[in-house]
Amino acid sequence: MSLEAQINSDIKAAMLAREKVKLESLRAVKAAILLAKTSGAHADEISDAEVLKIMQKLVKQRKETAEIYRQQNRPELAENELAEAGYIEAYLPKPMSPEELETVLKGIMEQVGAKGPADMGKVMGVAAKQLAGKADGRIISEAVKKLLQP
Repeated sequence: MSLEAQINSDIKAAMLAREKVKLESLRAVKAAILLAKTSGAHADEISDAEVLKIMQKLVKQRKETAEIYRQQNRPELAENELAEAGYIEAYLPKPMSPEELETVLKGIMEQVGAKGPADMGKVMGVAAKQLAGKADGRIISEAVKKLLQP
């Protein structure tokens, strides 16, 4: 079953179970998928990898929004955003641990022949492709900077 079909199935289950927050978050995912499909770039078909990218973007947006709500002293709205992010994150693959990330990045650095901070672009180009969906770009960037320090 594709990820999109799984989400549609879970929307029906959330409706029957009357899980309001879960239903709202899954409907947001479905809306984002439909928007991507109708944008013309996908010709009515969208791969699971593209669905995962969409879901990662939605999780990131919700976490950023929750932080803004916290800063504005609106904890009830922040909790709702984090709850939605949690339901969406359940569909994402488990993120890499810092140790696993460091091991993979060291391998990439050897592969591209990176020696110092000037080679960060080479490493990031390869790392971003290999680690898509497994680690956040900001975390990858910070780890690469740390590893490339003289």
